[in-house]
Amino acid sequence: MRVATGLLVTALLCAPSVAWSQATAQKAAPAPAAAAPAPAAAAPAEPRQPARAACNNPNALGVARTVEVDTTGGPGFGFEHFKELDFLKEKEVVLTFDDGPWEKNTPAVLKALADECTTGIFFEIGKHATYYPEIAKQVYQAGHTIGTHTWSHEALVNKKLSEDQRKEEIEKGISAVKWALGGVSPSSFFRFPALQHPPEMVTYLGTRNIAIFSCDVDSFDFKYHDPKKVMNLIFKGLEKKGKGIILMHDFHKETAALLPEVLKRLKTEGYKVVAMRSKAPVQSLPQYDEALMKDSKMSALPTVNQRPVSAVITDVTQ
Repeated sequence: MRVATGLLVTALLCAPSVAWSQATAQKAAPAPAAAAPAPAAAAPAEPRQPARAACNNPNALGVARTVEVDTTGGPGFGFEHFKELDFLKEKEVVLTFDDGPWEKNTPAVLKALADECTTGIFFEIGKHATYYPEIAKQVYQAGHTIGTHTWSHEALVNKKLSEDQRKEEIEKGISAVKWALGGVSPSSFFRFPALQHPPEMVTYLGTRNIAIFSCDVDSFDFKYHDPKKVMNLIFKGLEKKGKGIILMHDFHKETAALLPEVLKRLKTEGYKVVAMRSKAPVQSLPQYDEALMKDSKMSALPTVNQRPVSAVITDVTQ
């Protein structure tokens, strides 16, 4: 049994129908009598994320518990690369999905998760989020955690990239996902493309207080599109490790089609899903917000509308 070396993760027991945002905050300790230095300016208050829908399926996989992550210093998760923090119990899994949002496939993944009253972390590519902001909003509105996965999925170990270009991939991705969510900041969670971690960028994320995610079990669904092969890789990995962070891709239609079967088998074999959220959202940097808005595609004036196109436009052709 691996032993955690830090107390960065706080467990919050939750029923499947309990929203992450409904956890009760601890009351601050009374201020000391002596005058204290003025605190630093607080970050703008974020809106409360909508609750997951109530679960009406008594046989659903559900969510066993929720953990909140203090991302100070950029902790790493996933024993494929990071060995320090072991917070999962035996038979516990975290479901993660990369490379979205994407039309048809991401909504199919959302439906599969909703049918089993469970949840995951979606590591979104900034550029994809600008293509499909309404789908990014659907992920958020369903109560799932949204992290980031660079602006364009550029491999940050590419030696042709300067340090500033690597930072831009990270930061522009954050700004783009925030834009797609209508100004709501994503979680302080990040995953490197292809799980390739340049040391300088690992250090940089630490200075930005952004947690880094690898995985414990890789489905290799980006490589193999045979459902039997992918299913075997997932459950052989879980059998070997007993638990873990599972890496899948909502970018691929085969994964979306296979997910209902994966979730049912997790339930049958006694696995329990753990939800993860960051203690604080990531704060985008103004210069990258501004750079993103200079793109002509982003320059449209915002409105208060939060409805999808299908709710606004009705075809009444005679």
